[in-house]
Amino acid sequence: MDLGIDLAVIGGTGLYQLAELEDVEPHQPVTRYGALSGPVRVGTLDGRRVAFLARHGEGHSVPPHRVNYRANLAALQALGARQVLALNTVGGITERFGPRVLACPDQLIDYTWGRVSTFSEEEGSDLLHIDFGDPYTPALRRRVLDAAAAAGVMLVDGGCYGATQGPRLETRAEIVRLRRDGCDLVGMTGMPEASLARELGLDYACLAIVANWAAGAGPQVDEVITFQHVLDNVAAASSGIPPLLRALLAA
Repeated sequence: MDLGIDLAVIGGTGLYQLAELEDVEPHQPVTRYGALSGPVRVGTLDGRRVAFLARHGEGHSVPPHRVNYRANLAALQALGARQVLALNTVGGITERFGPRVLACPDQLIDYTWGRVSTFSEEEGSDLLHIDFGDPYTPALRRRVLDAAAAAGVMLVDGGCYGATQGPRLETRAEIVRLRRDGCDLVGMTGMPEASLARELGLDYACLAIVANWAAGAGPQVDEVITFQHVLDNVAAASSGIPPLLRALLAA
């Protein structure tokens, strides 16, 4: 069922809907990979077809290690999506990436384990050896950065996303390790979503919303991170997303 989708958006923690969408219809395609996180809501934004899927479910009921990344992406592709903008709520590790910053990372390191991370899992499926040197599609990243500039939205260009298992937050020692490894951001859903999108031939970029300093990072090293703190910062940072999306669709 190709709905002619111009852009698919996957929302992370604190981002369970795209209120700007009009004429919205829910879709839940059946895939061979099982159930999606929830309905794919397809509507229009400035006359362009946009799909939105809440990665954790619309009631935030799916933990990061249980997200059915394969089903989510296969469903978006089945509905006609060819490019995906992933919204990921993250913690900041290095100086440029404090709370309420929006960033468009260009690299990632995968620390997750036990997740089904390829469409080559089942016997008889094609064996895929994707080129993943640039985990985010460079052309789509460039368009996202240009759209942010056109919309007057501050967006940090680059950075390395460290994908951890979750759902717990990281220890201070783990964040020291991530910093030493070169990570600027830490989140729980960056992988295997990015590599699965590459296997499907989808253009894929990440828009990271920094919700908090990671453990031991930032000026208040003893700060206790609460879920409400995360949601408040995501809500504040997300104000720049609608104008960025409009500029991206208009490009």
